[in-house]
Amino acid sequence: MTFSVSRMGRRRIAWAAVAVSAVGTAVFSGANYLTGDASASRIPLNPVVAAHYLTIVVHALPACLLLLVGPFQFATRLQARRPRLHRTLGYVYMTSVVVAAIAALLATTFSVDGISVQAGFYLLSAAWLYTLFQGFRAIRQGQIQLHRLWLIRNYALSFAAVALRAFLGLGVALQGPFPSLAFDDIYTTSVWASILVSAGVAEYFIIHRTVAPLLRRRTGKPMRSANPTDMVVASRDTHNGRQS
Repeated sequence: MTFSVSRMGRRRIAWAAVAVSAVGTAVFSGANYLTGDASASRIPLNPVVAAHYLTIVVHALPACLLLLVGPFQFATRLQARRPRLHRTLGYVYMTSVVVAAIAALLATTFSVDGISVQAGFYLLSAAWLYTLFQGFRAIRQGQIQLHRLWLIRNYALSFAAVALRAFLGLGVALQGPFPSLAFDDIYTTSVWASILVSAGVAEYFIIHRTVAPLLRRRTGKPMRSANPTDMVVASRDTHNGRQS
């Protein structure tokens, strides 16, 4: 017996998987940092910077909040039926990203994990703020679809926190058959892998699941290849002038 799942069904399954993993990570991590116990920190603390743990907490708590809020911002039914709630949660999400990203920049500066990890987190924080700014500017200009594309990128960067834990778990599991693997190498690799994979998945989704259908409706022809600039222009033209 074979079972087929519709495209809509696959999207719902993917959304549920993202939501469940994000909520699980947010609850598990947030509970740890709500205690205020520096000795329970899973991140090595800089012994000469007393404020290091505080910057981690100020980063972690709003980051957990935005992980919880994010999946529901992509729920089309919520957007259509409760636009005010969608807008309110959007401001909560935006504020959480700004606070979490700025705190992450400080925490990264104090980090003792090495320059490779610091470079990864600096890049992630900068991209986090940039994609949020672009998404906010798009919605202020009434470009709803462009706003959605930038927020897909932004939440993918937020979801790197979930991916990081998954890669770390995989790396630690590989230490059994490969005892020569050092944890520091696993951690550095996991940081970069979580960023690159999350960003790559977002771009794949944007091109093949969001922009391509818009172009097909616009041209009436299947999309073989397209210049990214043309895709953004098509997205802007299709939704220009609409208000949230």
